[in-house]
Amino acid sequence: MNAPLPAPALGGVHASSGQHLLADLGGIAPERLRDAAAIDTLLRAAAEAAGARVLHSHFHSFGPGLGVTGVVLLAESHISIHTWPETGFAAVDIFMCGQAEPQRALALICASLAPQRQRAQLVGRSSAGL
Repeated sequence: MNAPLPAPALGGVHASSGQHLLADLGGIAPERLRDAAAIDTLLRAAAEAAGARVLHSHFHSFGPGLGVTGVVLLAESHISIHTWPETGFAAVDIFMCGQAEPQRALALICASLAPQRQRAQLVGRSSAGL
């Protein structure tokens, strides 16, 4: 169910420019997916847990009982989230470069949102081969 994430596939000997972690989280209690301020606080804490530096954030609530979309801009890139309380689903995108560890950010997000199911993919990003 919650298997460890694989190391990024970088191909060849080229160094990665960053790690891009995409996570689908399901089976989340709807009330955890509706509060834009709480989600902003959560993603800021997740960035700090990953060793990233927060620059700015912006979150939008689609109204009472509805979902949230938002982004935390980092010196190392970003964390974004889109939530659907009506289906208990959240899509999380964590892109970090440098020494930041996106897996730590996802672990904190999952600890708070408590998804019953999760699927994550870690991709190494690089300009090598372009």
